This record gives sequence, structure tokens and C-alpha cells, in this order.
Amino acid sequence: MTDWQGSVAFITGGAQGIGLGIARALGKRGVRLALADIDEAALATAGAELSATTDVVTHPLDVRGRDAFAAAADAVEADLGPVNLLFNNAGIAPYTSLSKLSYEVWDLALGINVHGVVNGVQTFVPRMIERGQGGYVVNTASGAGLVAGSNVLYSTSKYAVVGLSESLKVAGAKYGIDVSVLCPGYVSTGILGNTQALADGHLVREPGEGSEESAAAIAQGVGIDEVGEIVIAGMEAKATWIHTDLMMKKYIGMRGDMLLSSFSAHEPTL
Repeated sequence: MTDWQGSVAFITGGAQGIGLGIARALGKRGVRLALADIDEAALATAGAELSATTDVVTHPLDVRGRDAFAAAADAVEADLGPVNLLFNNAGIAPYTSLSKLSYEVWDLALGINVHGVVNGVQTFVPRMIERGQGGYVVNTASGAGLVAGSNVLYSTSKYAVVGLSESLKVAGAKYGIDVSVLCPGYVSTGILGNTQALADGHLVREPGEGSEESAAAIAQGVGIDEVGEIVIAGMEAKATWIHTDLMMKKYIGMRGDMLLSSFSAHEPTL
């Protein structure tokens, strides 16, 4: 669907970072916005900004809470109308060295990055199916969900979001529901600070584990407003994967070649 005027979008992590960039891009196209975020101060600021452009409601939300998700959905649809654009964008960028992984950090990483997406899908997609008018779902993953690095927590969570999205696209087509998965490279956001604020001291990158390099790369990344426009363009093209830059292209090619070469041992010799 590309007739944006009057559509209703629900955006998790919508008060800051990539979510705010998406909200700005949608708002200027006449989309009515429901912003959900765990940061109530950021919600107030984003709501005040975007209300000058379009209709906006805000809801404090921890995406791990299923009942809270359902309550927010009910309230939004009562205020703005049926949600037909869903952006499961809230996420964190956790890191714990392999020797220090624990169940607690696994629960945090998967709870927000994976279960938060599942909760969004399970809250809104059945409503889209019941209405029979289609819709669009965009899930935010990462380039690390296409090619794994050494950050086991993050790669695991983002691979899950990519797989969920690819499968959902196939299943949703029957109901007129389009799906894209956003796989950004570095984007200039406060994700590292936000992650640490939720981490209760567990996910600190120790000296020598790349914290300074990661922070510098993120600070120099693509701007959130540019990402918002990239997402809209990807949706208009009904792209399965939406990239913010060419950062992962070489590595995806290398991974594809390795996967294909893994079949060679099973090919018959002539």
C-alpha cells in the first residue's frame, strides 16, 4: 500500500532514533501516528514535535509486556482508527563477551529484540487479518542479522528477526499484508546509552572489547531522517530487505558463496 494519507502507524521505539526518523517520514505523508516507547520523556518531546504535522498519540510501553501491548493497541485504535502500518522497531544493542554470558543477559536481549517483535506481530497481525484490508509490517533487525559477527547476543536476536520477517512475508501475502525487514548498518542514534540504561550493569563493554570504536562508528552513521526516507522507499518497492548503506554487501556476498560451496561435498562427480 502506498496511499499513506489517513493510514495509522504504530511504531515501537518511536520516540527516538530510527523510530523517530520513521515517524517523521510518515507524518509528513499524512499518516496518523501512535508512538510507543519506554522513555516517557522522549515520548513527550516527540509527541509535541510531530503533533504539529499530523495526529499523534503516545503510549509508554515495554515491548516485553504482552498485556500492555494489547492495551496500547486497543487505546490507539479507539483514538486513531485501525492500525494498518506496524513498525516493530524497539531494540537494544547488547554485548557480553562469550566467557561472561548469563541467562540474565540472554533474557534481556531476546526479550526486547525478539519477543518484542513477536508481541507486536501477535498483537496487530490478527487484527489486520480479521479486517481483511491488508497492511504493512516493518521489523527492524540489523546487518548483523544477515552476517554474524562475534557478538553472539546481538547476532542471535537479529537473525531471529530476519527469519521471522522473511517467513511472515510469505504467510502474510495471502492476506494482503506486506512485510519488510530493516537491516541497518551504523545509524547515528543513542542506542548504546539506551541499552546500558536497561542492562542493570550486565552488558558493559570492557576496555579492548570495541566500545570506543562502536560508539565512534555509530556517531558517524547515517542520520535518522535519512533512514526514515529509506524505509518509506523500501516499503513503496515492497522490498523484503531494506538496507541503509552498502556496509554489508561484500559480507553478504561472501556468506552466500560459502553457503553454496557447502553443497559441493554432496554433488555427484562426473
